[in-house]
Amino acid sequence: MLDLARAYLDGGATFLQLRAKRASGEWLLDTAAAIVALGSGVQLIVNDRADIARLAGAAGVHVGQDDLPSEAARRIVGAGYIVGLSTHSAAQLDAAVREPVDYVAIGPVFDTASKATGYDAVGLSMVQHAASRAHARGLRVVAIGGITLDRAAEVVQAGADAVAVIGDLLRTGDPRARVREYLDRLASEGRV
Repeated sequence: MLDLARAYLDGGATFLQLRAKRASGEWLLDTAAAIVALGSGVQLIVNDRADIARLAGAAGVHVGQDDLPSEAARRIVGAGYIVGLSTHSAAQLDAAVREPVDYVAIGPVFDTASKATGYDAVGLSMVQHAASRAHARGLRVVAIGGITLDRAAEVVQAGADAVAVIGDLLRTGDPRARVREYLDRLASEGRV
């Protein structure tokens, strides 16, 4: 996990999310703290576990619809931390923008095999809707699900402030170079 995180960071990533649903709390804390210790500029978001995020010195926590409520996560981590919330529909998004969060994630934007979400792909129109609702409240939008190098620019153009990528970063066997490809492609299209 640390080698992978280091490769992403060496490629230019600055925002990582640690998601390990079945990991022990001890492993998650040790791993999160080790990623944070990789260097300045690392913004690590811990999935589901506000307590681990705070103890590890991570930048924040990301919660889903069935996880700890975002209000409780905010109370645990405090005002100086980032709190993000997953959304998968217009109703969830409309509720999320009223929560004490810094960003909303919307997805899956496209079909994905990286994780079973139980939700259908929402498409670019939902990214546009998310951007209009979230940006009006001063919140950022992170799009996730099925995003590839060839799709990233159109997702950002639809209004996403960031894209979360899992499978496509591992596709070439060189995650450092793949992150760099994303940043270069988005920069060449004026999206970074």
